[in-house]
Amino acid sequence: MATIVLGAQWGDEGKGKLVDILCPTVKLCARAQGGNNAGHTIVANGVTYDFHLLPSGLINPECTNLIGSGVVVHVPSFFKELKDLEAKGLQNAKDRIFLSDRAQVVFDLHQLVDGLEEVELGGKSIGTTRKGIGPSYSTKATRSGVRIAEIFNEVTFEEKLRELARGFKKRYGDLLQYDVEEEISRFKEYRRDLAPFVVDAIPLIQSAQQASLPILIEGANALMLDLDYGTYPYVTSSNTGLGGIFTGLAINPAKISSIIGVVKAYTTRVGGGPFPTEDLGEDGTKLQEIGREFGVTTGRKRRCGYLDLVVVKYSAAINHYTSLNVTKLDVLDTFPTLKVATAYIHPDTGEKLESFPADLELLSRIKVEYKELKGWEKSTTGAATFWDLPKEAREYVDFIENFVGIKVQYIGTGPGRESMIKRFD
Repeated sequence: MATIVLGAQWGDEGKGKLVDILCPTVKLCARAQGGNNAGHTIVANGVTYDFHLLPSGLINPECTNLIGSGVVVHVPSFFKELKDLEAKGLQNAKDRIFLSDRAQVVFDLHQLVDGLEEVELGGKSIGTTRKGIGPSYSTKATRSGVRIAEIFNEVTFEEKLRELARGFKKRYGDLLQYDVEEEISRFKEYRRDLAPFVVDAIPLIQSAQQASLPILIEGANALMLDLDYGTYPYVTSSNTGLGGIFTGLAINPAKISSIIGVVKAYTTRVGGGPFPTEDLGEDGTKLQEIGREFGVTTGRKRRCGYLDLVVVKYSAAINHYTSLNVTKLDVLDTFPTLKVATAYIHPDTGEKLESFPADLELLSRIKVEYKELKGWEKSTTGAATFWDLPKEAREYVDFIENFVGIKVQYIGTGPGRESMIKRFD
């Protein structure tokens, strides 16, 4: 049976830590979508590991890891990340990672185009990581992209990459400084080195499910960055919700044991786009500093604000979480009062909106209704059980649970894997 871990906000919720905790009991850990624009930090045995493209399940020496068909893969980054992880002591990581032959290739060409597209947008830029993810998914959708399997057909591969380069050169002219022959020459080496990792992922997933092996699926990014359900166009270029898991891995939906939504105890986002509960004053700065809110992938400061339960409830309606993991509760330890968003008020009618709106113009004008809760002003770090938490911290968790209507199964109170309270199985 499969457990799915998904981000419930705008990413950076701490999904990697939960995946790390769950990994010792699983035999297969998989990524379904996104690329190396994702970023997870895991602290294990005093060592900090950063994951971008590779599944966090590599931490477990007994776990096989799969990059699924819905992922877009920058091959040089695949090798660099693998090398960096092994340099930090991850043993035999190369023997435990596989790559679907149906995944799309992210070329350096895509990354250069990503930067040019952001420049074109000017003040309306999306704030992408400039990792080439959007352009790669775009060429996939227009059927001009290159699959991993096609790398091994040298003639076809080179024809398709040259054609891609011609198309982009036609659009951007001299602004695009790119040597297609140089990238082609590098792939002559990658072709040899990549071969042992590439598999047909369909039989792999099918056999694992038929054998009832425990599977862990690691969502990348988060629901509010979903191409269909996020704050479009300020989103990533893949389906980051539950739907993307099924299309990206071809797993049997009848063999899912749990879907865990990961919710940061406050709200953050990176890049442009609406953020109704963003706080640009003292509280936002305090959250940013105490929470060390810098992007794992880009190093950019994250925008910070109050917990938005309208977002979490909307996310739950789409991803159908069976339980929640509230993370970084300890970041709130010194706040005397905590604000939680419970409703959006229409600016013209004064009525409460039923759900998170698709209209960004409306979203920019809505009024946020907050519930104020008393802070606990005590350390939560080291709490072994829910009842070890201060009374006000328990009430904060209970408020989330009751408002969203989903049980909080895990509570994070620090960066280490030992700083996680588990309330029930």
